[in-house]
Amino acid sequence: MKKMTIKYTDFNGVEREEDFWFNLTEAEIMDMNLSKKGGLEAVIKQIINTQDVPALAELFKSIINKSYGIKSPDGRNFVKSEKILADFVSTQAYSNLYMMLITNTDKATEFINGVVGEQIAAKAKSIDVKK
Repeated sequence: MKKMTIKYTDFNGVEREEDFWFNLTEAEIMDMNLSKKGGLEAVIKQIINTQDVPALAELFKSIINKSYGIKSPDGRNFVKSEKILADFVSTQAYSNLYMMLITNTDKATEFINGVVGEQIAAKAKSIDVKK
């Protein structure tokens, strides 16, 4: 799970700083991995090797959109829905996060590693999706 504290100015001109939460479960990562021919890692390598900026932008949007949610106060639930995502995407905080990821490789790597988690990523990579 990755917590991002994002500073932004809302549409009334009020400066805000809020915490936003991002998480992909093992099942969600596996689904993303299995939905790509050759696996998600192969897709990422292809994007990097070809410097396919539009594909990179789509990948970041996909990871943000699939991972954003609201953590329950007791930590038992991490709720995701179209409404929750739509509320987030309609804020300047979303725009600030997207711009940071698309323009800062270190921040992008940190974000993806935080959302995916090393142990889950290793399990997803161990599944042979090349068939």
